[in-house]
Amino acid sequence: MSGGLVALLDDVAVLAKLAAASVDDIGAAAGRASTKAAGVVIDDTAVTPRYVHGFTADRELPVVKRIAIGSLRNKLLLILPAAMLLSQFASWLLTPLLMLGGVYLCYEGAEKIWEKLAGHEHPKDTIAALRGPEQEAAMVKGAIRTDFILSAEIMVISLNEVASEPFLSRLVILVVVALAITALVYGVVALIVKMDDVGLHMASRPGDVGPGIGRGLVRGMPKLLALLSVVGIAAMIWVGGHILIVGFDDLGWSALYDLVHHLEEAAADAVEAIGGVVGWLVNTAASALIGLVVGAVAVAVMHVVPRRSSAASH
Repeated sequence: MSGGLVALLDDVAVLAKLAAASVDDIGAAAGRASTKAAGVVIDDTAVTPRYVHGFTADRELPVVKRIAIGSLRNKLLLILPAAMLLSQFASWLLTPLLMLGGVYLCYEGAEKIWEKLAGHEHPKDTIAALRGPEQEAAMVKGAIRTDFILSAEIMVISLNEVASEPFLSRLVILVVVALAITALVYGVVALIVKMDDVGLHMASRPGDVGPGIGRGLVRGMPKLLALLSVVGIAAMIWVGGHILIVGFDDLGWSALYDLVHHLEEAAADAVEAIGGVVGWLVNTAASALIGLVVGAVAVAVMHVVPRRSSAASH
C-alpha cells in the first residue's frame, strides 16, 4: 500500500515538474514574442495619451481604464480567435488583412494633419463639439478603434514568432502576451497622464528639492502630453507605412522592402559608431514617408474628391 502511495507521489512530482517546465517555456516564448512587437508597443503607448488629453483630472484614469478594457477585449475576444483560426486554416489571409489595417492607420494620421493644415476641421463635425459623457464616449471609441489596428499587429507579430508551437501552446502564449502588453501600455499611459497630480502632491510637501521637482512636473506635463499627441499621429503614419512595406515583401513584391533595407544598411555603414541608430532612423523615415503618401491618397479619396464633386454639383 505504501509502495503504491510512493509511486503515486512520484508520478505527481513528475507531472508537477513537467507543468513547471511548460510554464517556463510559455513564459520564455511570450517574452520572445513580446520583444518582437516592442516597436508597436511603444507606438501604442505614444498614441493613446492624445485621446486622454483635455479631460479633467478626475476623468483621466477612468478614461484610461475604459480604453484598456476595450483594448483587452480587442485582443482576446476579436483578434486572438480570428488570428488563431486564420493561422490554422487560412494563414495566407493574415498579411492582406493586416495591410488593410496599415492603410487605415496611414489614413487616420494623415487626416489629422490635413485637418490642421487645410482648416477643414469643423467643430460641429468633431469630438471637440461634444461635452461630458458624449465627448468621453466618442474619445474612448476612437481610441479603441485605433488600438484595434495596433493590437492586431502586436498579436500577429507575436503569432509569427511562435508559429511552430502546437495550437494550444500558441493560444496560451498569445493570451499571456495580450495581458502583459495591455497592462504595460496602459500602466505607462496612466502614469503619464497623472504625473501632473504627482507634481502637485510633491509641490505641497515641505522640503528643498521635492517642491521644485513637483512644480516642474506641473509645468511640464501639459507640454509633454501635447508632444505625445503629435508623436502619436506620427507613430500611426510610421507604423502604417511599416506594415505595408513588410506586407508587400511577405506577398512577394519585395522591391520596396529591398530599397528601404538597402538605404538602411547604407546609412548604418556610413556611420559605424552609431550605425544601428542611424539605420533605424532611415527605416523609420522611409516607412513614415510611404505611410504619409498612402494616407494622403486615402484622405483625397475620402474627403477631397467628394467635397469637389459636391461643390461642382451645386
